Amino acid sequence: MNRHQLLQTLYSYQTTFREERGFITRFINFINNFQNCFERSLTLGHITGSAWITDHHGKSALLVHHKKLNRWLQPGGHADGEENIIEVATKEASEETGLQSLTLNSKQIFDIDIHTIPAHKDVLAHEHYDIRFHFVADPTEKYTVSHESNNLAWISMDKIPSYTENSNSIQRMALKSKLIF
Repeated sequence: MNRHQLLQTLYSYQTTFREERGFITRFINFINNFQNCFERSLTLGHITGSAWITDHHGKSALLVHHKKLNRWLQPGGHADGEENIIEVATKEASEETGLQSLTLNSKQIFDIDIHTIPAHKDVLAHEHYDIRFHFVADPTEKYTVSHESNNLAWISMDKIPSYTENSNSIQRMALKSKLIF
């Protein structure tokens, strides 16, 4: 998926979630207006890729406890110039979990979100234009906690709100999981 294909996918992206519908135009404008939108050197914000990882029945999701943000989140990270955002999400999921059983469930975008990352050391506060893809994995496989995380855990969909401080973004993905299984 290159920039043009990503834009085409965003133009045709359908969602029933009002907040997410509001992100579509912002994503398209951002990609069209900033040639370097896939670079973290763009200090106002940049494209990121994430992996929403569930078990094969959609009953639980694998979340990482992010060191810098001190929050439970889905695995993901910076594109660092890579326009193929599916590759970014796949790489981040693999690096942050160590799972061998990771399988991309669909090449279609699972979710989109724009959120502010607070200032940290010499990095100014900025926005992540996050594109998420759905992966499945075996919850019995041993995972590896990366240097970017404090912990990883398979969390029941019903317990996700308490782990994620009622994050609308993560709750939306949990709800979508319940709808597809």
